Amino acid sequence: MTDPAKHGTRIEVRNLTKKFGSLTAVDDLSFSVEPGRITGFLGPNGAGKTTTLRMLLGLVRPTHGTATIGGERYSEISNPQRVVGSALEATNFHPGRSGRNHLRVLADTTGVDTKRVDEMLELVGIPAAARQRAGGYSMGMRQRLALAAAMLGDPQVLLLDEPANGLDPEGIRWLRMFLRHLSSQGKTILISSHMLSEVEQTVDDVVIIANGRLIQQGSVADLHGEKRSIVRTSSAPALVSALIAAGISAQATDATMLEAIGDDMARVGDIALAAGLPIYELRPNQTDLEALFFELTESPENRNRNLAGSAGSGAIPGEHNPATGPAAPYEGATP
Repeated sequence: MTDPAKHGTRIEVRNLTKKFGSLTAVDDLSFSVEPGRITGFLGPNGAGKTTTLRMLLGLVRPTHGTATIGGERYSEISNPQRVVGSALEATNFHPGRSGRNHLRVLADTTGVDTKRVDEMLELVGIPAAARQRAGGYSMGMRQRLALAAAMLGDPQVLLLDEPANGLDPEGIRWLRMFLRHLSSQGKTILISSHMLSEVEQTVDDVVIIANGRLIQQGSVADLHGEKRSIVRTSSAPALVSALIAAGISAQATDATMLEAIGDDMARVGDIALAAGLPIYELRPNQTDLEALFFELTESPENRNRNLAGSAGSGAIPGEHNPATGPAAPYEGATP
């Protein structure tokens, strides 16, 4: 066994496939996650995200392909809890045990100093609820407890399945800042979600899958595409000519609207002023990532084949389904 910390903590998934009988949950999937960056692992419910995370953690055996952390399979990592922290479910605790005692049991199991238990409870913002039974926690508090458990061993890698589920807006903002802080320390962070809008402001990179197959990978900036500006004026053709003469590519979309390449809107305004043309509207025009996400995942070839037929048929074992599971109140909800 080796220590991935000596070789970096890059996550590598190569040609990963998992079949459950005739059902292919993950289909020849390949992607990587870099240290010091937050990567969003996105796809519709049943796309194979949770199954992939479980293969990374050695909980599910791949049919073929590899899933490694720092170049090693999870089973080959020395003291894995010190290398990889995970939160795949916010219900993985004894409901009659307090949040603090839940973490103390984990600390004893992994050889972590118990003083870190209180440090983690403070870090995730639930010290006041530390001695309350975890079974009475809201879903948001359960998510925070799961995150505290994942961080207990101060791992270099975090694998989080739907970490924003159940958090109120303040909690989501806190989670975003918390993950940003961890990535600034060089940690490798992979978070799954079925909604791009939940993670767009948090992640640096995205991996989008559907039916267990990779359909898009890249930075959030790359997904937004080339920066452009939308301009409305009295004569779009006249302003297009002025912009092109000044070295800015532009194209009229109708008599009064045009699209200019780039995001230097001050310069566009200056050119319009010099040309004697009024500006009625001037705004950036970026790709709507949410629309792109649905366009990619709902195309006929990527539509979720596991939702066909009657409800519950063809479900992937272990895949996250928000329609099932314990009905805990949302964070901030009135009991």
